[in-house]
Amino acid sequence: MEIKILLADDDELLRNLVKEVLEEENYIVYAAEDGQQALELFYEKKDFSLVILDVMMPQIDGIAVLDDIRSISDVPILMLTALGDSSSELTGLRHGANDYVSKPFHYEVLLERIKNLLKMTKVQGLDIIKFERLVVDYAAHKVFVDGEEVILNNKEFQLLEYLVSNQGIVLSREKILDRVWGFDYEGDIRTIDTHIKMLRATLKEAGNYIKTVRGVGYSFEGKM
Repeated sequence: MEIKILLADDDELLRNLVKEVLEEENYIVYAAEDGQQALELFYEKKDFSLVILDVMMPQIDGIAVLDDIRSISDVPILMLTALGDSSSELTGLRHGANDYVSKPFHYEVLLERIKNLLKMTKVQGLDIIKFERLVVDYAAHKVFVDGEEVILNNKEFQLLEYLVSNQGIVLSREKILDRVWGFDYEGDIRTIDTHIKMLRATLKEAGNYIKTVRGVGYSFEGKM
């Protein structure tokens, strides 16, 4: 199966280098030099598995492109930001970006982030996903541990779904809060820790799939 990636960055040297690195991994890469061209390619091809957007681009900036794509698609989107530009990172996450990489970056790091996001695409295309001890049935909104159904409330199911859909990716508490509770949620961020604790307890032995990354957040490391 061909994996098509849309890459948009106005830095020609960087754009060409990233395109070359991705093509060496057998990805099909469509490169755009500005936001306008990125949208034209996105609407023309329509079957991208991943989109990589620079935040600062001429014509239409990366956040505006992100908003446009998010209005019609859940395709994973990786943002490229300037080093230390935390405001752009936060804005991107709140507008629906799945991850970000700060420039300058090591290409090995970029590739690992891309592979993790592509795993998410695979998971989202399934109605049921099975791990060694855990089965998540998205269509029926049911969860099974060692063959027995466990009952989750709606928020717990949304939390598990988000973790599973981003398996292998470390999710900050802020990112989880924005995606599951909404960026306008005004409660205490510690509610994340409380819900994770409750979710782990409900999932019994499968709760060990949810890993704590000290000082950062959580990741899901299930074995399929």
